Amino acid sequence: MQRGKGMKFVGDSRISAESKPNIPKDYSEYPGRTEAFWPNFLLKEWLVGSVFLVGFLSLTLAHPSPLEGVADPTDAAYIPLPDWYFLFLYELLKYDFASGPYVLFGILIIPGLAFGGLLLAPFLDKGPGRRPHRRPIAVTMMLLGLASVIWLTYESAAAVDWEARAEENKPVPESDIEIDQEDPGYAIFESNCMSCHGEDLSGGSAGPSLIGTEHSPEEIGDIAKNGIGSMPADQFTGSDEELKQLVDFIVSVNEQAE
Repeated sequence: MQRGKGMKFVGDSRISAESKPNIPKDYSEYPGRTEAFWPNFLLKEWLVGSVFLVGFLSLTLAHPSPLEGVADPTDAAYIPLPDWYFLFLYELLKYDFASGPYVLFGILIIPGLAFGGLLLAPFLDKGPGRRPHRRPIAVTMMLLGLASVIWLTYESAAAVDWEARAEENKPVPESDIEIDQEDPGYAIFESNCMSCHGEDLSGGSAGPSLIGTEHSPEEIGDIAKNGIGSMPADQFTGSDEELKQLVDFIVSVNEQAE
């Protein structure tokens, strides 16, 4: 017997020295399973997912989500809304059986049962067929879940005037105007006007922007003392000299904006 004949050397006894080609099995004799999961079926899933992802990204580029202004904790009249994919849960909490003393049903029990049921659907319906009529339990649960989400989202979105909301809460563009905090009128503005008109005079939750005003200096001083519209009188509590400094400060800021 020649030396080494019939012997095979490998680096690891768990690795076979003979390589076998990765050829999918023939599933034609099994009804309903006519292709291998890898790579045939999985490749189709990836292709469908890629088409959906590209379409979704194109939609977000063509119709970007409307953005609102920076959150203002002093605005008690502001009603926050969740993102669109949580609107159905937001709508659910409006019903009597899921709000008030039963709010735990709306935030924990009902969503938990719904998502838990969808999670267990593959285990509740183990039929070998892939057609919808052969998977009645899984298909029914999925259709009920999908219909519920669509209906609740529609009901929530239909109750909101999106154009008016976007106009009321549109972001305030950042101003490139430099506020001179050493100006004597700035300290007066800070103590009398800043809480309503914002630290950069661009407006706030209770007052409009003072930048770009069409009022004359005399009118600005009169409004500060006597008010206008929804602004009550006696908002300014300083002397005449301080009032002049305040007016000069507001005018100087508006001159930068021109």
